[in-house]
Amino acid sequence: MIRVFTDPACLEHAAPPGYPERPERLSGVLAHLRQSGWPFAEAAEGSGIPAEAARAAVLALHDETYVGRFERAAARGDSLLDSADNPLSSGTWRAAWGAVQAALAAADWMAGGGDRAAFAAVRPPGHHAERSVAMGFCFFNSAAVAAEHLRRRHGASRVAVFDFDVHHGNGTQHLFEERGDVFYASTHQYPFYPGTGAADETGYGAGAGATLNVPLPAGTGDEVYEEAITGRILPALRRFAPDILLLSAGFDAWRADPLGGMRVSEEGFRRWGDLLRQLAGEVCGGRVLAVLEGGYDLARLPRLVEAHLEGLAGGSPVGSADSAGPAGPAAD
Repeated sequence: MIRVFTDPACLEHAAPPGYPERPERLSGVLAHLRQSGWPFAEAAEGSGIPAEAARAAVLALHDETYVGRFERAAARGDSLLDSADNPLSSGTWRAAWGAVQAALAAADWMAGGGDRAAFAAVRPPGHHAERSVAMGFCFFNSAAVAAEHLRRRHGASRVAVFDFDVHHGNGTQHLFEERGDVFYASTHQYPFYPGTGAADETGYGAGAGATLNVPLPAGTGDEVYEEAITGRILPALRRFAPDILLLSAGFDAWRADPLGGMRVSEEGFRRWGDLLRQLAGEVCGGRVLAVLEGGYDLARLPRLVEAHLEGLAGGSPVGSADSAGPAGPAAD
């Protein structure tokens, strides 16, 4: 069973001309998934996270001073937050909260039963956002916030996050690297932005061994990626045996992505989804939450996302286990 979650506010974050993280990234994905018949959350399912609960979830990981600084900068009409990679517009504050609320709603639905996969189709992305710093197009770390929410609200004692964005998720690693209850694994181009993610970064203190980085050279394609996933990532996830699996689902390892240097095909993303669906069925009752991160080829991103969802769902919307009834109205 699979559901897509989103929030209309995610489209309100505008960007300067030529900026790659644009509203069209998400609007194209949403239009394609709806046209193809993927089930979106019912309105009631997609609106179950009040603003106060979302704020509490964010403050469980992000410093309150940072959240306040972001809010004041947005209210003043500042042009950016922390770096030129994080431009601000009149809709950025609402978009960042919309991304969090959709990810949390998806987490709540996914945790409510077995064999459930949820996809949070959101922007801005989040995996570069650290505790008190915005960077790399990211303001709030939606996947990390959802992981902590699943622990606090749903009692998940062990949560795993696999990040397959072409860029290393420094923010997610930063937030959890001293903890043993959240396992962070990443495949990424290296050396590359943001400069973190070396193989010897494995966590600290109680989190020693709960971080797995698999850096890959530019030009890596499907075959080497699959070797890394089947040979390193999946065995580590099995050993950790999470209650729930989260995915920081970036699609900028695509062979023609303007920001990446990898050679992954559409079939590669589908194959990863299939492998992760099987792994989730073995270790965590089929419970998977994927959160959209990068992916900047506007023409191709919708199909790459759909290919990955086909893997996670075990087929197309017509052929998947969730096709017993028509898709409900979209959450937005």
